[in-house]
Amino acid sequence: MAEDPTGGRGRRLVTRDDDGAGTAAADGSGPAAADNVEAADPRRLRRIRRGYDAWARIYDWFARATASVGGVRAACVRALDLAPGDTVVEFGCGPGVNLPVLRDAVGRGGRVVGVDVSPRMLDRAAGLVERRGWGNVSLVEADAERPPVAAADGVLATFVTSLFADPYRVVSRWCDLADAVVVAAFVPEGNRAANAALRAFVRLNGRLFDARSGDPLGRLTERTAAARRALDDKTAVRERERRVFGTIAIEAGRDR
Repeated sequence: MAEDPTGGRGRRLVTRDDDGAGTAAADGSGPAAADNVEAADPRRLRRIRRGYDAWARIYDWFARATASVGGVRAACVRALDLAPGDTVVEFGCGPGVNLPVLRDAVGRGGRVVGVDVSPRMLDRAAGLVERRGWGNVSLVEADAERPPVAAADGVLATFVTSLFADPYRVVSRWCDLADAVVVAAFVPEGNRAANAALRAFVRLNGRLFDARSGDPLGRLTERTAAARRALDDKTAVRERERRVFGTIAIEAGRDR
């Protein structure tokens, strides 16, 4: 079991959406109006939570070590087109690698809400928030399929949509609550070396991605395409770009 880097203090910084059926205020202060959504799949949540809890420490190190590779994360935040004072929600915030650049984009007068189902990932994000003394960054333990916020100016999700059985439905819901939605995902096309590494990763984590048999990269491709279609159908302005030899796609959709 990974240790809590905050010595237990960080858990006080995390709000838990216990039943997953309601929504929390965008400032992380408490519940807002309930959303009529279908019940979550408890097996999927347990699978994802256990997987990311187990790898939280290593994932934190790896994500921070590769944060600037290919300019992916910075490009995602630029695509959100945030302004000072805005509220931005990151689904699948993990250990908080994107929180600093998101906070820079919205300024001290804005709000950043990080959402994740993994308590251990949130422990590490909470440690970062506490060390930096960020009063405008909130963390919520909740399911991204059932958003715990009622509204936001922007939504970011990096390498998360492949975890959902129905990415089209999930991303469509995000589009309903935000003016801008940006997702980054692996695209198994083009670079053979990158595809080989990606195939090994997906097979190693087959249970996490529901890809224990058959064609794991095919499953990944289908889910990435479904998220893209949701943005195509639900937003007025669309932008696409490829990074890291074409193996990572950044998909942005905005109402303006």
